[in-house]
Amino acid sequence: MSVNHSWDTITAALQRVSGPGRRGGEWLTYLCPVHEADGRRHHPSLGVVYNRQRGRTVVRCFAGCSDEEVLYRLGLGVRDLFDRPGPGTLPRRPGRAGTRVPLADRALQASGLSLEVHRRDLGARIGRPHRVATYLYRRADGAPAGRIIRAHIPHRYGHAKTFWQERYGEHGWEPGGFDPLPYRLPEVLAAVRAGRDIVVCEGEADTLTAVHAGLAATCNAGGAQGWRPEHGRMLAGARRVWIIADRDAPGYRHADRVARSIEGLVGRIRVVQARDGKDLTDHCNAGHHIPDLDPVPVLDDHYRGL
Repeated sequence: MSVNHSWDTITAALQRVSGPGRRGGEWLTYLCPVHEADGRRHHPSLGVVYNRQRGRTVVRCFAGCSDEEVLYRLGLGVRDLFDRPGPGTLPRRPGRAGTRVPLADRALQASGLSLEVHRRDLGARIGRPHRVATYLYRRADGAPAGRIIRAHIPHRYGHAKTFWQERYGEHGWEPGGFDPLPYRLPEVLAAVRAGRDIVVCEGEADTLTAVHAGLAATCNAGGAQGWRPEHGRMLAGARRVWIIADRDAPGYRHADRVARSIEGLVGRIRVVQARDGKDLTDHCNAGHHIPDLDPVPVLDDHYRGL
């Protein structure tokens, strides 16, 4: 057994799930597998350090995710933090008796999808970022609140996506985030009042695909991890909400988060996904129509029956 057995176990799992770590002072930092596992670029906020005196590895998400949830995403348990776990340090691994598997992860398992996020190797960067889209977020009265800038960074085998936010202040546009408002809020509120179905997507591009198909659609800023209870409250009174999940771990977890936020606020909830491809745009590009969307196992059954 390695002298630093816990360190080897934790860092190997993080390397597999989150990619290479970065050295910064005493901490080795990684993308947090809980809140930064959405495929976008982040400043790594999960730190690990080895405590030689106690013979254990310390895991800390500086954004506040619990150690147990981080370990769960890695397929590990509290026992794995120790080189020589004592008899009272019980394992907590996915699927073990007494361990509650999150609903979204049960859906992933039922669909045969990985619980981890796999990032494609794009090779070396070969160009400067260039803007490809700007998405305007408005308040209920139509006044601008913020906007999302989407840019692509050329790499040898494709492009990486990057996003940043700007808010509308007294002196115009300035860097920084804005209030948690659903995209296309005035149109969504009008659709709720008219008794129309509402569609929730994971991002702005898919939302616009849905709008072009004649649907009342929305999303949140910040990707799969960005949905907040405030977004859900603004859908209150909707007759029915369709949540279109991206076909991957962040997409299923985002769909579950959206559904939980609107339980009891809307008439009915459905959770569906593309028949082919990862998202709604792929679904439509493959020649399918909106009614061809497939139910997401476990998630649709759970929320449809409420």
